[in-house]
Amino acid sequence: MCKCKVLDSNEKCQYRRKWDMIGGFKFLGTSSSSSKVEKMKNSMIKSSRMKLWMIRAITTILLWTCVVQLTTMSEFWGPKLLFKGWPSCIGHYSDKTSSSELSSIPKKTIFPPKRIYKNNGYLMVSCNGGLNQMRAAICDMVAIARYMNVTLVVPELDKTSFWNDPSEFKDIFDVDHFISTLRDEVRILKELPPRVKRRVELGHFPSLPPVSWSDISYYKKQILPLVKKFKVVHLNRTDARLANNRLPLEIQKLRCRVNFNGLRFTPQIEELGRRAVKILREKGPFLVLHLRYEMDMLAFSGCTHGCNSYEEEELTRMRYAYPWWKEKVINSEAKRKEGLCPLTPEETTLILTALGIDRNVQIYIAAGEIYGGKRRLKSLATAFPNLVRKESLLEPSDLQYFQNHSSQMAALDYLVSLESDIFVPTYDGNMAKVVEGHRRFLGFKKTISLERKQLVGLIDEYTNGSLSWDEFSSTVKETHANRMGSPKKRNIIAERPKEEDYFYANPQECLQLLDKPLRNT
Repeated sequence: MCKCKVLDSNEKCQYRRKWDMIGGFKFLGTSSSSSKVEKMKNSMIKSSRMKLWMIRAITTILLWTCVVQLTTMSEFWGPKLLFKGWPSCIGHYSDKTSSSELSSIPKKTIFPPKRIYKNNGYLMVSCNGGLNQMRAAICDMVAIARYMNVTLVVPELDKTSFWNDPSEFKDIFDVDHFISTLRDEVRILKELPPRVKRRVELGHFPSLPPVSWSDISYYKKQILPLVKKFKVVHLNRTDARLANNRLPLEIQKLRCRVNFNGLRFTPQIEELGRRAVKILREKGPFLVLHLRYEMDMLAFSGCTHGCNSYEEEELTRMRYAYPWWKEKVINSEAKRKEGLCPLTPEETTLILTALGIDRNVQIYIAAGEIYGGKRRLKSLATAFPNLVRKESLLEPSDLQYFQNHSSQMAALDYLVSLESDIFVPTYDGNMAKVVEGHRRFLGFKKTISLERKQLVGLIDEYTNGSLSWDEFSSTVKETHANRMGSPKKRNIIAERPKEEDYFYANPQECLQLLDKPLRNT
């Protein structure tokens, strides 16, 4: 046995014992041999220390890898944080939720499994009109594609309308969310496969506008055979191409699912919408006024009540400048008395006051540039001094990205409109209708649908002194007592589908209705 000197460290003593006992051999010889033995001993000591450090390093790496994996799995399977404030596309909005608690961190989404089906071909669609007209059309086209068992190509948005907005689908909507959320219903591609794209480039495909207000059977009998024959069909107009009523319940519910869940704006638009709502909420309740009094609206409709002679001529010239605006000769006053014109800013001021809207409430104007500018808004600003617009609410740098992109601006107004305490549109255009329906889905949030035909008559009587203010105000309130966005049935006119109540304004098949029976009016 090797005896260790007192001065030797215990560690060296242990190594020496091991060295002398290897294989039971003793190493004897000259000093040269002793030197070699010593070097071999030192080499083994260094090698053992290196092995020890390597084991420690590898163990540390393995432990950290395990921690990361466990964290990831816990986020995926474990309970998720609920970010309050922004309305869910699946559930209904809670009025108790504070918009100041909105978070910019997106919630994790677990997408449904893909639906497996025999693909009958490919459907391309080109939407026409403004943002909300296209939004409704996209919902229709998804339902039609699902019904025909075809693959839908991400819709093309209108770039040639009056607004001349160059935005693509991906600039307004979250395209990946759109595709993934609906994949258990229909296959959606960002572009055609190469072999099919080649057919399109060669012009070997039909392009046509579907018949307006069609039943779903029209697409089965007329469009599906074309898809099967040519492998790809292009629908070049999409506005109001599917009926409001007399459709299978599954179709109606899918239209809702696309609208309230599948179509989500881009993260940039959603974040800016949250910021605008947060600023408004910090100052109290707010009303969104969809004041449809832009130049293009007045020129298209021919409604010139309240305009001077120069403005009337300017609007007429603009109407004739656009050949696709078919109606040219318009009697403005006759149209107004029928309730077919948007209310003017001055008329709107009277109605809001008559309805008892608090003059100190914030009023967010969801609209483009008001025709006549501050001059036409003077009476409204006097009666309701807390008027705000997105341009005054947000910094110029916030809106820089959205300049000259009217659909993206409209998307911002859409988000703020959904969150408002009260929504009041002055004309029943596409935005007014789609927002009204979305607010119904979010829990029948208060939306005042103005009865313009009756209102213009009351306004004229009050203006010429036939009605006192008290009579005028009480009649206005009575007229709108049942026009506040509460549950009701859609009006169905089988022989005149264009005159029926719009599906997207009241998607009754998709709403969690209250206990009381539905009204027919």
